Amino acid sequence: MGISKDKVVQFYYTLRDEAGELLESNVGADPVAYLHGHKNMMPGVEKALEGREAGGEFTVTLPPEETYGVRRENSEQRVPVKHLMGAKRWKPGMMAVVQTEQGQRQVTVIKVGKFMVTVDTNHPMAGKTLTFDMVVADVRDATSEEIAHGHAHGIGGHHH
Repeated sequence: MGISKDKVVQFYYTLRDEAGELLESNVGADPVAYLHGHKNMMPGVEKALEGREAGGEFTVTLPPEETYGVRRENSEQRVPVKHLMGAKRWKPGMMAVVQTEQGQRQVTVIKVGKFMVTVDTNHPMAGKTLTFDMVVADVRDATSEEIAHGHAHGIGGHHH
C-alpha cells in the first residue's frame, strides 16, 4: 500500500545539515505519525513520502522553501524573560520556546537583559538545506474520525 491522501504514515528520520552534521533523529524512539495530504507535514517531506511503502528507506535533500522556510530579516523581538520556556538561565545562542497566538514557537536567544530578552523568531533551521534519512515504519488507511479531525491519532500522532 503506497502513501497517498488520507493514509496515516509513521516514519523514522535522521536530519542533517549541509555539513552533514546530525541535527535531530527519532530513531530508537516513537515514530512520527501524520495524516498524509492534509498539510500536517513539511511540503518537501510529504512530497518525498508520496507513493512510498512501509519498509521503504531513502534519503532526500530539501531546500529551505520546502522545510522550515527561508530566513526573514528583521525578525528580532523583545520579550519578557518569564515568557521563555526551556531553561532557568539564558545565554545568547540558546533555543527557547515561547507561546504565541499561533501556538508554541521555537526562537533563538540573541541578547539577555535583566527582564527582557531579544530573540530571533526565525525557526532555528530556517534557511538551511536539510538532508533527511527516512524509514517508513507503517502505512494504513486513516479512520473517518482522523479524516474529520485532519490529523493522525495514536502513537506519534495527536492525543485528545
